[in-house]
Amino acid sequence: MNKKEVEAGKTAALVAYLTIVGCLIAITMNLEPKNNFARFHIRQAFGIHLTFHALAIFFNYANIPFAWVGLYVFYLILWGYGFWGAINGELKLIPAIGSYFQKWFTFIS
Repeated sequence: MNKKEVEAGKTAALVAYLTIVGCLIAITMNLEPKNNFARFHIRQAFGIHLTFHALAIFFNYANIPFAWVGLYVFYLILWGYGFWGAINGELKLIPAIGSYFQKWFTFIS
């Protein structure tokens, strides 16, 4: 991936990490022209946000004490890893689950 493509997609990639709504905004930002760098980070961010919300719903109904602390630490570490990669223009997968996000969210193009 060349530097010009990374710079063109960096804004959409960074917006995707802000919130789940930011992901939706970034998806629309990347409709035309399509950018591979932005698409990669939108998929990663969408997966991080979706995982966080799914686990939050599970912990809410399971009534597991102090699970929230671990969930937020987990979320912030993954979020920071992805956000830092987007800032630096890198295509680093989120450890352990990033490759799944790229396969599962192929509707993000």
